Amino acid sequence: MEPVTAPLTTIAEVGKHVGEAITLRGWLYNLRASGKLLFPIFRDGTGTIQGIVPKAQVSEEVFATLKGLTLESSVVITGTPRADERAPGGFELDVTDVKVTQAIPEETPYPITRKEHGVDFLMEHRHLWIRTPRQSAILRVRATIMRAAAEYFDTNGFTRTDPPILTPNACEGTSELFEMDYFDDEKAYLTQSGQLYIEATALALGKVYSFGPTFRAEKSKTRRHLTEFWMIEPEVAYLDLDGLMGLAEGFLTHIVKRVLETHRNDLAVIGKDIAKLEAVAAPGEFPKLSYDEAHQMLVDAHAKGLIENPHEYGDDFGSPDETYISNQFDKPVMVHRYPAAVKAFYMQPDPKDPTKALCVDVLAPEGYGEIIGGSQRVDDYDLLKSRIEAHELPMDAFQWYLDLRKYGSVPHSGFGMGIERCVAWICGLEHVRETIPFARTLNRIYP
Repeated sequence: MEPVTAPLTTIAEVGKHVGEAITLRGWLYNLRASGKLLFPIFRDGTGTIQGIVPKAQVSEEVFATLKGLTLESSVVITGTPRADERAPGGFELDVTDVKVTQAIPEETPYPITRKEHGVDFLMEHRHLWIRTPRQSAILRVRATIMRAAAEYFDTNGFTRTDPPILTPNACEGTSELFEMDYFDDEKAYLTQSGQLYIEATALALGKVYSFGPTFRAEKSKTRRHLTEFWMIEPEVAYLDLDGLMGLAEGFLTHIVKRVLETHRNDLAVIGKDIAKLEAVAAPGEFPKLSYDEAHQMLVDAHAKGLIENPHEYGDDFGSPDETYISNQFDKPVMVHRYPAAVKAFYMQPDPKDPTKALCVDVLAPEGYGEIIGGSQRVDDYDLLKSRIEAHELPMDAFQWYLDLRKYGSVPHSGFGMGIERCVAWICGLEHVRETIPFARTLNRIYP
């Protein structure tokens, strides 16, 4: 590779170099020609920029090289950026030189073109699809969401404690877990949550969180489900349900603000209405509904013909129910105190009504459904033991979990947020498969 003669920068940083010669390293995303004028569009992983190449202002070699270049060929470009309000990102590049790192032969063209491709084709070529501006923008936003999520806890006195991925038991039974053979004919499972383990570290450290991959063997084909996804889970000693809801609100608001600070251009590329995120970040508390209030909202909606199926009291909320409820608000809505019968064994009963659990689901606006689920945990040894027995869970596997209630038990609470559902909501994506570099679903494990 020849030495770079102009300062090296990125497309995201060209605004700092208006009127200066710079060098970009990237790929040719698209090329349009109009007579003696070429309009190449380059990408470099941080964004895209359109180049302007008048034949009269560059050498014949540079013009010919660019005109004959195939899509996704890798290049090193020299040019001068200038501001242009009409251009995506606000800048264009007056190209002066180009060096080709690899030219893709015309007989083996890049398979993803500007024409429409079916979802199956794009998922089969996901390793290449992620190069397109929209998919790259989604992954950049995802990275900021993950960074902001950890940042919120890191700067608020939490200690990150990583739970095991291989576990001897499940949080809520083993019917939806991936089972594998362990040593000496033992069975192990890929974790569906780090919650039980970070309850232990919370009683050691006070405020903790875990952040890592989790797995669900649920045979679901909905647009909201993956079999492998990333979960962030805080757990706090001496925290009740009200405190947990405040923690979730501060957490989500912080994430949205961070995305708005750094990704307005990416959100425009994705097609997200930024005003809807600004409403979330605006001052004002998230709305809160009890399960009973949310149920009545659905009853009233059904009576008015606004939803098709009636909601039965005592049932959990399905996706259509969550969609309707969340569509009534411009901020995430917190639905709390569900019937204990439809919730997990470890949730603390409401002392005012033991048929209800001290739990909360946070439903994202715009119909994206649950993005956070959490609760105050059972802190009494005898009650937890009876719950484990009632759910017919293996007592041996949960003995260590019971120990937490035997030695210095305190009220404590926590929640879990799947990163992919958060990305889908913030980016306004129809399907969760676009929220992760390589989606694992019921029918897909390639590439």
